[in-house]
Amino acid sequence: MHKVSDNLYLSELSESDLKEYYYWKYIDAEQQAKKWNGPYIKEETYSFEQFKRNYNTNKFLYNHVHSCLAIKYKDEFIGVVTAYWKDPYSKWIECGIVIYKNNNWEKGLGSQIFSDWIDHLFTNTDTNRIGISTWSGNIRMIKVANKIGMVEEARIRQGRIVRGQSYDAIQMGILKEEWQEG
Repeated sequence: MHKVSDNLYLSELSESDLKEYYYWKYIDAEQQAKKWNGPYIKEETYSFEQFKRNYNTNKFLYNHVHSCLAIKYKDEFIGVVTAYWKDPYSKWIECGIVIYKNNNWEKGLGSQIFSDWIDHLFTNTDTNRIGISTWSGNIRMIKVANKIGMVEEARIRQGRIVRGQSYDAIQMGILKEEWQEG
């Protein structure tokens, strides 16, 4: 467990967390988080058993470092942080955060937990850079990334189509030495 504050922490996904994660990702009728988190990505739908098997197969990013952790607020599952190797040879990790329960948006929880996640990844892996990929309409993610020290590294003009409208694809990142200096 990675405690960020008295009420906010990251933890390994339990069986019940995994079921909630599956619900919010695939079943939730409103899909509020999906309106911001990669709405341009066509995702395959998996059964819970397939989802669980994929999670268990890809559970670790690096040695004992998990590729996905539950975000807990007041001991309740509210979302996940994720990471994967964009290029292990270059030591480049891409990561993300999704808070599914939108009654927890706009409270500053995302920047607190995302900062802890970035610190955890730099401390416990041999990565030299961590990045995020998003779209120009995802103002919340861009704001969180800026707040923790990431800089815009690439903008692909009109690289994303969201609900019939063109947006720029955004790549942001931070180097290990920048994180350590910050």
